[in-house]
Amino acid sequence: MDRQEKMFKYYEEEHQFRTAIGVLRDLALKTGLEETYKWNFPTYTINGKNVLAICKFKQHFGIWFFNGAVLSDFDQVLENAQVGKTQAMRHWKFKSQEDVDPKKVTSYMLEAIDNQRKGIEHKTSKKSTSGKVDIPELLNKALTETDGAQNAFEGLSNYKKRNTSNISLRQNGTVPSCPV
Repeated sequence: MDRQEKMFKYYEEEHQFRTAIGVLRDLALKTGLEETYKWNFPTYTINGKNVLAICKFKQHFGIWFFNGAVLSDFDQVLENAQVGKTQAMRHWKFKSQEDVDPKKVTSYMLEAIDNQRKGIEHKTSKKSTSGKVDIPELLNKALTETDGAQNAFEGLSNYKKRNTSNISLRQNGTVPSCPV
């Protein structure tokens, strides 16, 4: 299925917010943004850069602003999309079509477009990938008692070492096998 078919299906699928996301789509298209389909959501771009996406879920629908952290947000309606994971993206949630004020929504969209045109972006800070990895006692024991495990573990990137160290080692009282 190509992007256009996926887009059509997204907006035409029977859903409690079907009409409401259609309103958001109309507002987005009136701004001149290009409509595409990425990450299972209609995404709106300018000059190939993501500006916003329209989303629907069981309890709400809304708009993701990819660079929402730099929006003025005078009405204090934007939330961090995933606290602890996303830095720039902000989400505006709606519970019903009546919650959508076309004038306000359009003003947020236009500000996001203007910011993108001007190159105003949230500067994300990368997490440190260096440094010591804390190894839980049970994992350390398994690494020393299993032939070749310590060498294999040392060959992993710090990212993979941290992920391995974060595995729940006490699940069923057993140590999971080394992911190498």
